[in-house]
Amino acid sequence: MPSLPTLTVAKVPDKGASALVVGYGPDGVVGAPSTLDKEYARRLGQSVSALAASVGIKTDSGHTRTLPAVGGWPVVIVVGIGDGTPTQEDLRQAAGAGVRQAAKQGGGDAHVAVALGADEPETVQAVAEGALLGSYRYQPVSTGTANSSNGKPAAISALTVITPLAGRRSAVTHAVESARTVAASVVAAREWVNIPPNLLFPASFAEEAAAYLKGSKVAVEVLDDKALTKGGYGGILAVGGGSSRLPRLVRLAYAPRGAKLHLALVGKGITFDSGGLNLKPGDSMNTMKCDMAGAAAVIAAVKAIADLGLRVKVTAYASMAENLPSDTSYRPSDVLTMYGGKTVENGNTDAEGRLVMADAIARASEDAPDLIVDVATLTGAAIVALGDKTAGLMASDDDTADRLLDAAEAAGEDIWQLPIPKHIRGKLDSKVADIRSTGGDRTAGALVAAAFLREFVGEGISWAHLDIAGPAWTDGGGSGYISSGGTGFGVRTLVALARSLEK
Repeated sequence: MPSLPTLTVAKVPDKGASALVVGYGPDGVVGAPSTLDKEYARRLGQSVSALAASVGIKTDSGHTRTLPAVGGWPVVIVVGIGDGTPTQEDLRQAAGAGVRQAAKQGGGDAHVAVALGADEPETVQAVAEGALLGSYRYQPVSTGTANSSNGKPAAISALTVITPLAGRRSAVTHAVESARTVAASVVAAREWVNIPPNLLFPASFAEEAAAYLKGSKVAVEVLDDKALTKGGYGGILAVGGGSSRLPRLVRLAYAPRGAKLHLALVGKGITFDSGGLNLKPGDSMNTMKCDMAGAAAVIAAVKAIADLGLRVKVTAYASMAENLPSDTSYRPSDVLTMYGGKTVENGNTDAEGRLVMADAIARASEDAPDLIVDVATLTGAAIVALGDKTAGLMASDDDTADRLLDAAEAAGEDIWQLPIPKHIRGKLDSKVADIRSTGGDRTAGALVAAAFLREFVGEGISWAHLDIAGPAWTDGGGSGYISSGGTGFGVRTLVALARSLEK
């Protein structure tokens, strides 16, 4: 996993920093020291705030302008923090945007100070999270061995959050440690998503997960193809049967003392999705290495939950398979016997995610958790409905949905509740099996997929489904604390959910 920059706090910025990030709100610049303002006025005839306004800075969260270095001070990056009192998410976005802009200044080994007016532990944590996440960049595979990076140093090597709380060790230490733990897990999820699919496949992904969790308080069990066959995991085996790289199911268990509630997490880990025999158009495959983003989020979140010592029992399942066409591929109209014995008429080999998830949900139900949350890049229909920055949420009941919505709001991730109307279940009726995996038409695709998954949840267990097909990946240059490629979406919501279950 890539290493994060060092993270410290200070009351005032160090002139030796490579860049200083300050905020810009309705009252002008926030966080610029008075001595810096005086230096700007003396040398340039304008304050930091006036100069920023003259070059077009906006209060829009994440909007940036770069001002010159003067009098021994570093370059100043001014970033919008919103039109009112900035929320924690505004500060995350601003910190990330400022650090990403600082990375563009050139050279490696940069030290960035971030002064956005963080004066409470919660805002210190938000700024630290945003700055750390904004510092991430995927190191491309380059010359040398297949797994080598291009040898370039990380653009940002050190971060300092400027806050008046810097001298109050007990008040700020927990915030900084929590920010670092959560950010490291998000970065781990991003890194896995960004790895090319010839380098990350079911067996290697399972090995990566085990290595990542080594030394933590999380127990890891990996079921290979033989164990899956013995256990009757018909969905995972069918989806992975077309590839020479056979499937895996990774089970994680974290059981701290004092835990009162049991949370089960299930993640979709399709390391590459060609669509199988129902082959996707060529251009649609270019980003299909990200089809394991749900499993990445679940594994990374469990690590963060354990490292934070949250008092909630967590059992997680990551269903890993590669969906390829071959003479051993499963077919449309096949009848599969899933884990637990339910039979499924397969409607489309490109609707593979729900099959690997159904096996894992059925298995997770046997652990008798209080709540199951599954996370998957499941349907293009979710993107059509909600766009590429919002995840779809479907749940067994509104109380469960509200719990997830509250966790997402606390984490700063955007999810939106969708219904599963009663008539949707009828689309899944089959004449040859207990249930069909797809509906008879293309309408309500995200809802149909959720209705299918719901059939495998154990009786009396609360359940929520997050379809992250849109926000799991971003093209272009990124924005705020999000870089291009894998986003790590879902990790922070799952950690916030676990926090809420402690209470």
